[in-house]
Amino acid sequence: MTGIDRPRIEAAVAEILAAIGEDPSRPGLERTPSRVADAYAEFFDGIGRDAAAELGAPVPLEEGRQAETVLMRDIEFRSVCEHHLLPFVGVAHVAYLPGDTVVGLGRIPRVIETLAARPQIQERLTEQIADTLERGADARGVLVVLDAAHTCVTTRGARQTGSTTVTVAARGAYTDPTVRAELMALIGRGGE
Repeated sequence: MTGIDRPRIEAAVAEILAAIGEDPSRPGLERTPSRVADAYAEFFDGIGRDAAAELGAPVPLEEGRQAETVLMRDIEFRSVCEHHLLPFVGVAHVAYLPGDTVVGLGRIPRVIETLAARPQIQERLTEQIADTLERGADARGVLVVLDAAHTCVTTRGARQTGSTTVTVAARGAYTDPTVRAELMALIGRGGE
């Protein structure tokens, strides 16, 4: 990633270690600033990248045909909460109603990974995924459901270790309550 300034991250991490009363040069910590820079390069790899480009070229359907719902369940993702710079991890469930084209199934997780790899809040991430698929896939409907555990909730403050947060974004045909309920039921049957 071009935007990561490794020396600045390393200096900042060394300063944080000193600020909490640690010796950044002690054995066990001397490589921590470099390790954090490596992690941040990975965590924030999506900054400046166009998530819609991850959809690639759409695949046309046979003339006169339209596909029905395409649903991918349990797409694992990780992101970093912009409020505390702590990770949140979870699964995404994505449904879309294609127009005259479809996108490769492997492309949908790439969109999620790109959008998640930047400082985020789950609510915005959900909306961004839906918007990207609606526009980039020319979808007649999109439903995105994210279910994630936030370490800012599970390890500090409220310390709710078993809680998760669910966010939903619907577009087009999937804003209809009946259609949406049907999709939510399909998502809920993931383990069957």
